Amino acid sequence: MSVVFEKTPYLTDKQFHYCPGCNHGIIHRLVAEALEESGMGGNIVGVAPVGCSVFAYDYFNVDMIEAAHGRAPAVATGVKRAKPDSLVFTYQGDGDLASIGTAEIVHAAHRGEKIVTVFVNNAIYGMTGGQMAPTSLVGQKTTTSPKGRDEAWCGAPIKMSEMLAQVPGSYYIERCAVNNNANILKTKRAIKKAFEYQKEGKGFCMIEVLSTCPTNWGLSPIEAMKWLEENMIPYYPLGVYKDKGAE
Repeated sequence: MSVVFEKTPYLTDKQFHYCPGCNHGIIHRLVAEALEESGMGGNIVGVAPVGCSVFAYDYFNVDMIEAAHGRAPAVATGVKRAKPDSLVFTYQGDGDLASIGTAEIVHAAHRGEKIVTVFVNNAIYGMTGGQMAPTSLVGQKTTTSPKGRDEAWCGAPIKMSEMLAQVPGSYYIERCAVNNNANILKTKRAIKKAFEYQKEGKGFCMIEVLSTCPTNWGLSPIEAMKWLEENMIPYYPLGVYKDKGAE
């Protein structure tokens, strides 16, 4: 009998620690499948910082490095420059990349570092207790904005894909989601494309993936997915923001 489906060997057998309904598990699977299909074998290095992805080294069956909060792009830069033939990626959340790590991600993109960043945006600080993140939507209630985010006080939510697409050194920037089957397939294609660009020696690539956080949003998994579709996607439109390879 032919094999119809099997788990990718680029994920370990360890059970995920993520909350029920969290999209990290889906995104991990897509990254791992794209790594397998990259054909890079064991010549892969991933970097995960502080955040919900802090235990990613337990789940990805590749060499992983733990970086300080926000510093994954800096660590990945060093790895890629020291091992230019390796496939190097970072896996970061919005409380990490879009806040304490903004300097690192902007300058890695500006320098055109040949790394791939998978940026999971769930519009909140997940691991630390549901605080307002730079990506939290206007009016969104969090533990540090119990009355909702006030744009006059806190500014508008930051749009990282749009911002990094303007940086000369960035090569490929796309925003995706995993809220339905079609978007899951699009997300995998985007991640795989970013890895292919790195193999070709192109510049900085980032795939932003909109994700849910049912626990800290105070919603059920189904309600959280609906909230993402009705609130996050309109503010963070899906699509390709930059693709030098298609020009």
